[in-house]
Amino acid sequence: MQANATTKPTNSLVEILRRYSVFLILIGIGLIFAFGSERFLTTSNLLNVALQTSIVAIVAIGMTFTILTAGIDLSVGSVMALCGALAAGLAVRQEMGTFPAILIALAVGGLIGAVNGLLIVKGKMPPFVATLAMMAVARGITLVYTEGRPISGIDEQFTALSSAEVLGITMPVIIMLVVLLIAYLTLRYTKFGNYVYSTGGNEEISRLAGITTQWVTLWVHVISGVTAALGGVLLVARLWSAQPNAAVGAELDAIAAPVLGGVSLFGGVGSVVGTVVGAFILGILSNGLNLMGVPSFYQQVIKGVVLILAIVLDLLTKRRK
Repeated sequence: MQANATTKPTNSLVEILRRYSVFLILIGIGLIFAFGSERFLTTSNLLNVALQTSIVAIVAIGMTFTILTAGIDLSVGSVMALCGALAAGLAVRQEMGTFPAILIALAVGGLIGAVNGLLIVKGKMPPFVATLAMMAVARGITLVYTEGRPISGIDEQFTALSSAEVLGITMPVIIMLVVLLIAYLTLRYTKFGNYVYSTGGNEEISRLAGITTQWVTLWVHVISGVTAALGGVLLVARLWSAQPNAAVGAELDAIAAPVLGGVSLFGGVGSVVGTVVGAFILGILSNGLNLMGVPSFYQQVIKGVVLILAIVLDLLTKRRK
């Protein structure tokens, strides 16, 4: 009896630590940098972290949908660059209104996602291969469209997407919160959300249960394409121009954020809330290392090591189950 009584609290503690570990890591990293640099906890710096992290978080939320189905989308960085350049080009070169230009860019992002989904579903290509190929194609189209040069001359209505504030909160952060809320409600309370988790948990059983898993795979890639396009538009608004080499390597952060946030690469486990927390872990890590004067190339090494540790932990958890 006594042994059982001792085991129960221990198991409860382990469960609490497992469930909230990502939040504890976020707080721990924040405390380390708070002691390491007196500028870290200033209001201006924290708002800057939120602004820089918001774009990564938006793209990572879309990535979460694909990872939850045991897939991956390596094309998000190139889609960000292409759709951002397209929105800027339509607004500046074709003198189209900002709103229509952005809508077209988001539609193109969704279309690219649909192509990725079709390559996987109908072409029977592995997600890694299909999206890797699309990464090259989208980047090439971006270079052709921009002629290898930045597209500048963005008007104030466009840049307001990055600079405008509501109650002191910048627009990208507000947009991130809206995207997070929509994604959370979709995954938690809709049939489609249940289908996403089920497909990632066991695609064969899901198919036998009557779920059209191919349809689910197609739509999660559409979602990933739209969020990548949105991230690209916000990046252009923040930089005041569209750069042909923008968002190179953005797919790494977009994948790392969900993994750090507890989303399993094997599918079926995780949440978009964890993804956003994972994005903030990356954002705080970069910001804190910058404040402490750590060179950027060392930062990439540290990020890579953190990602490897998260993947190893995911593997160990999978094997234990």
